[in-house]
Amino acid sequence: MRIAAVLVAISLVFSSTAALADDVATAQGVIRAQEQALVRGDAAAAYSHAAPAIKQIFPAPDIFMSMVQNGYAPIYRHKSFDFGESKSEGSWISQRVHIIDANGEAWEALYTLEQQADGSYKITGCSLLKAGQSV
Repeated sequence: MRIAAVLVAISLVFSSTAALADDVATAQGVIRAQEQALVRGDAAAAYSHAAPAIKQIFPAPDIFMSMVQNGYAPIYRHKSFDFGESKSEGSWISQRVHIIDANGEAWEALYTLEQQADGSYKITGCSLLKAGQSV
């Protein structure tokens, strides 16, 4: 009986770890989809990955795209965009991204995403720092 209980406990740990890995992979897919939309200049597609609170601040895809172009140039135009460490807490995921911009300079982005009522993840924010700088 104890062996069965231990096996059930182990399977629960592995299934929750697998679910967390699936959520992180899903969140990374959302970030990658937005990044690719930005590269293509597809404002509507990039905007579709923004959380409702972001859409309240930037109420149209062209306004959102202008903000990204002006405030997040290393994300908008880059040479590399690679995922780093991720963390998950409840319905939130934070994801670090290592970026080399169009000029060859290194940046660190921290994306935050929240799971929506429909189960999808949407980007709630992005902080961008030149690599080596601290907050």
